[in-house]
Amino acid sequence: MSVFRSLSEIYAQVIDDRAGNTLVSASTIDEELRAKMKGLKKFEQAKIVGKAVADRAIKKGVKSVVFDRGGFLYSGRVKALADGAREGGLEF
Repeated sequence: MSVFRSLSEIYAQVIDDRAGNTLVSASTIDEELRAKMKGLKKFEQAKIVGKAVADRAIKKGVKSVVFDRGGFLYSGRVKALADGAREGGLEF
């Protein structure tokens, strides 16, 4: 799972490295998730994104991933996203 964080948004995607394809993705700009994020803090939004990407990955048959924080420190929103993904059922 690869993570990118900007000042206002956070993105996560599960990539098949062998084939070079993105299997699933989720972000704070995802229309499906926007309604759930109204009025929440950024780290709470990141946790929702983590749960969403985990749910989508499990539906595709992926249960175990490698967490690539993309050079960002493992704290704050990146950690919240990872926690949400673990709660959603992904193993890393």
